[in-house]
Amino acid sequence: MNSGSFKRNTFALLLLAAAFPCFAENGVTQNEIVIGMSNALSGPASGLGTGLKAGAIAYIDKVNAAGGVNGRKIKLISYDDGYEPERAAAMTRKLIDQDKVFALFGFVGTPTSAAAVPFATKMGVPYIAPFTGAEFLRNPVSPIVFNVRASYFNETEGMVQHLTKDLGIKKIGVFIQDDGYGNAGKAGVNRALIKRGMRLAGEGRYTRNTTDVDAGLKALMAANPDAVIMVGAYKACAAFVKKARSSGFNPKFLNLSFVGTSNFINEAGSDGEGVYITQVMPSPYDDNAEIVKRYQSDLKKSDSQSEFDFTSLEGYADAVVLVDALKEAGSNLTRASLANAFEHLNIDLGGFKVAYSPSDHQGSKSIYYTVIKGGKAVSITKF
Repeated sequence: MNSGSFKRNTFALLLLAAAFPCFAENGVTQNEIVIGMSNALSGPASGLGTGLKAGAIAYIDKVNAAGGVNGRKIKLISYDDGYEPERAAAMTRKLIDQDKVFALFGFVGTPTSAAAVPFATKMGVPYIAPFTGAEFLRNPVSPIVFNVRASYFNETEGMVQHLTKDLGIKKIGVFIQDDGYGNAGKAGVNRALIKRGMRLAGEGRYTRNTTDVDAGLKALMAANPDAVIMVGAYKACAAFVKKARSSGFNPKFLNLSFVGTSNFINEAGSDGEGVYITQVMPSPYDDNAEIVKRYQSDLKKSDSQSEFDFTSLEGYADAVVLVDALKEAGSNLTRASLANAFEHLNIDLGGFKVAYSPSDHQGSKSIYYTVIKGGKAVSITKF
């Protein structure tokens, strides 16, 4: 290593150390690494939290059975926040102040992340693999936040590109959750439309953790767009599509990955046919990819009794990335060494690649496309 490289690396490590206070080794003992999770394990979005957790535990249990990471087993402490920001903030404080976790992992949602991240930042606790594509977790780059999944900007750009290029659609509206998540998705749609000299052709909203979609549906029916991009959780989006179809309103319907594909399909029933869903993971049913093959095998062996789906695959992949970073951080594990490991991580999980740098804390930008046919999410390359 030349002197210039040495100085740059030393300076980078000093910056990382400054971002993580002196109590950074909380949650690390000779035999254990304590990781904290808070997400939706109850309520209308519970399928997201339970699925993500099931996938993560399937891999963590496998790692622990093989001896753990550098001689330490991973202990996962999990709480239910019901997809409510206030509860997410309270659970974050509990995990950090009382449970003394080393890092936070697998939180679900944009509004919940917005409530949790400020305290995690203040305390210098890494916030890893949140189940959200919100831009505020990506730009500007935070020293404690490390995303695995692609962003909502990536997903909505892909949606608009295919709608306009493949189908020639000009009028695109949105149906969104009335909070930070909905606004994040809407911002992505607007960004993609402006890029093409287009404007939003209608907007409907609903309140988080409800299925009160009537006002939003009425607003969109009045605007009459040719396609509606939905930015919400599975129960509300399914209710919206069912009521829209029964009212004779049948534009192209699209969902972001956050919706929870399997849960949406179950809720929507036959009305879900033809709905497009962008994904941030490869198909959990296609075991040609090595990551999927391992995921299927480990999930079958776990106690979760969870079925294969995109959400649990994401939890599994998130856990693989976390464990790889912990390994790279070495036996003298600190939060600063973990952050440094993440910033130099460049791995292929077996058909799903992630790479980070000091200026980019989003591991993947990959988007996959599916459409519901015969009650299943079928992979497609063109709308």
